[in-house]
Amino acid sequence: MKKILLTAVNAKYIHSNLAVHSLLAYGKKYASCMELAEFTINQSKDEILKGIFCRRPDILCVSCYIWNISFVEEIIGEIHKILPETVIWLGGPEVSYDGKKVLEEHPEVFGVMKGEGEETFLELAGYYEEGIGSLEEIRGITYRKNQEEICENPWREVMDLSRIPFVYENLEEYEHRIIYYESSRGCPFSCSYCLSSIDKKLRFRSLDLVKKELQFFLDRKVPQVKFVDRTFNCNHEHAMEIWRYLVDHDNGVTNFHFEIAADLIREEELELIASMRPGMIQLEIGVQSTNPETIREIHRRMDFSRVSQVVRTIQKSHNVHQHLDLIAGLPLEDYASFGKSFDEVYALRPQQLQLGFLKVLKGSFMHEHVKDYGCCYQDKEPYEVLYTRWLTYGDVLKLKLIEDMVEVYYNSGQFMKTLPAVEKLFGSPFAFYEALGLFYEEKGYMNVSHTRIRRYEILQEFISRYDEEHMELYRQLMVFDLYARENMKTRPSWAKDLKPYKNKFREYYQKDGKMIHIEVMDFDPDTLERGNHVYLFDYRERDVLTYGAKCMEMTD
Repeated sequence: MKKILLTAVNAKYIHSNLAVHSLLAYGKKYASCMELAEFTINQSKDEILKGIFCRRPDILCVSCYIWNISFVEEIIGEIHKILPETVIWLGGPEVSYDGKKVLEEHPEVFGVMKGEGEETFLELAGYYEEGIGSLEEIRGITYRKNQEEICENPWREVMDLSRIPFVYENLEEYEHRIIYYESSRGCPFSCSYCLSSIDKKLRFRSLDLVKKELQFFLDRKVPQVKFVDRTFNCNHEHAMEIWRYLVDHDNGVTNFHFEIAADLIREEELELIASMRPGMIQLEIGVQSTNPETIREIHRRMDFSRVSQVVRTIQKSHNVHQHLDLIAGLPLEDYASFGKSFDEVYALRPQQLQLGFLKVLKGSFMHEHVKDYGCCYQDKEPYEVLYTRWLTYGDVLKLKLIEDMVEVYYNSGQFMKTLPAVEKLFGSPFAFYEALGLFYEEKGYMNVSHTRIRRYEILQEFISRYDEEHMELYRQLMVFDLYARENMKTRPSWAKDLKPYKNKFREYYQKDGKMIHIEVMDFDPDTLERGNHVYLFDYRERDVLTYGAKCMEMTD
């Protein structure tokens, strides 16, 4: 009996690799001779080598992705030295589309599993364990016939998704890790930068199975389940059936993450979403660009006016975390056009706004047409764009600064009253984050680990360049933001002195102690109008979307 080791190298410990778990579940016929080992790219190479060597596999199968391919290439080179008889197979999107080249560059690798792997892996296991068939008969592989010849077998037809067994029967091994779940494969769209555009065969898992498996998570009160479906709501009936089930069987704890196309959402879905428990679901919406010419050029269908309408409608119920994405470096989008896309998406005020950069993936339409777009990208993963015909490398560097500022000041959710006031000093939010990023770079503040208070101090230093006259307003807004998130043990040095109010609020603190904070302001934090305002922050109740403490204005 030969020992087969399925191996994943994840980006973080909290991640799990659904692909290798699916292969293991599908190949359960040979479970007695299989093991699974998951590592992370943060572990040392020696630690991973030891983990594989101690298992002494006869066949080593490694899952390859954009975040781990260089690390995997290093590992397999060393593994071949210490386990020279081990047969090494690679699989995953990073090797599927140029298997022959992978084998040419890595003589220690025997074969590559291309594309969807469950049935291919099962047949390979049968070949090694029982001598069933031959490699020539197994579809979906590229392999060495001998030292000189590399054979490329035809791609395998996609399979019925309902045939894959449920992979989470034993939840103990997923403790403190994200649960990934798949109710569909493929995508109805053909976005030129995405590998999902290659496989047009959209398939759905049986709803009876999906409900049974979701109930498994609900019964065990799993904290979060992330659906990996590329466009969860591409089939209205499928999405509605699952969302209705989750509403009807809500356990009050589990959060479900979905990637959706917002412009496909119907009124019926909006009504159902509005009825959901706050925090029950979160939605990731890929906008990518609001430039119509860019959207057409990347073969994407997206009605931004409808996206805006849906996002704002969902916001009214204040029960769903929304995460919106933009991609810099797409065709026909220059710096000014991207700035416009940024401002239009930012105006929707999602809980998270991710500014990403085009990654030119092997096998994608974009990869085949980089010359047409004057697109230069990094040779090593993540194959990120350096410049295009429309966007210079200098532009990319400025956008990197903006990305960092958005992450620190917007996505942190720690400056909710301060940011809208500061943005008014600039022509647009994009202009504000651009100026702030350049300020950080000028002062040498980038790539430094700043404390939370220091971030506020830097922002004050920045604002003073533009509006020294109203600094007391900005300082008080920052104090409001600080206490909205945390009952600070040490009051900031630049905060208003509350000693004169100590006796006035003594009874509140005697009753509720550390569970509250009372702040006195000379401005209304929403209208910015001058006036005496007193706010009580109650840390026993927090907003499920912002994590902010319950805030009540007190009357004299």
